[in-house]
Parts: sequence; C-alpha cells; structure tokens
Amino acid sequence: MPDTESAPEDLGAPQSFLVLSDGTPVFDRAGDRVGAVEHVLSDDREDIFHGLVIETADGHRYAAAGQVDGIYEHGVIIAVSADGLAEPSEDAAARTAGDDSLADGLRRAWHWLVQPK
Repeated sequence: MPDTESAPEDLGAPQSFLVLSDGTPVFDRAGDRVGAVEHVLSDDREDIFHGLVIETADGHRYAAAGQVDGIYEHGVIIAVSADGLAEPSEDAAARTAGDDSLADGLRRAWHWLVQPK
C-alpha cells in the first residue's frame, strides 16, 4: 500500500546519483510516495548508476536505473508505481524473463541487503 504523502510541487534542482542520500523520499509519476531510498547501487570505479534499493511499505524493492525518471535535491521520481517494482532476489534470473540487466540489478540489491552491515 503506497504512503499517502504526495510529492511537493518543487523537488529542487536535479542531482547526481553520486550525492543521493539514504532516506530521500521516492515518488511515482503521479506524485504518490512510494518509499525512501535505502541504498544507491552503482559502480563507483566506472561511474555507472545501476539503480536504487527502496524501502516501501511492503519491504525492499529495486528500481533499475531505467525506471528512475529523475533525482532531485528533495526526492526521486520513478517511472512505475510501487507495485511495479521488483523485490530483490538471489534467484532473480528466473523471475526476469531474460532481462539480464534487471536480473543483475536484483542480485546486486539482494547481496547488499543480506551482507553484514
């Protein structure tokens, strides 16, 4: 169930994933709050953004880079609703119907979630 909070009218200036903070609110295109950024998945050496681990009301979900419409000072906009986000999984390949980049991102998210902190 999505959070009832709506996106503010002005999310601020566009930002890079490199400065995106954990806890930043995440909204869908309709302005409904989906959750909050839990972790940014990226390859720092190659400066590649893979996606976001998002804490939602239904648990952790993964938004691939292609599902992120914008990163701003006060929020992130994603292209899908909360129920359109995949749950991270160790066995992601079986659930992604041949989409290797999505499967790779879901595995990365899963490994980040289960590693000791």
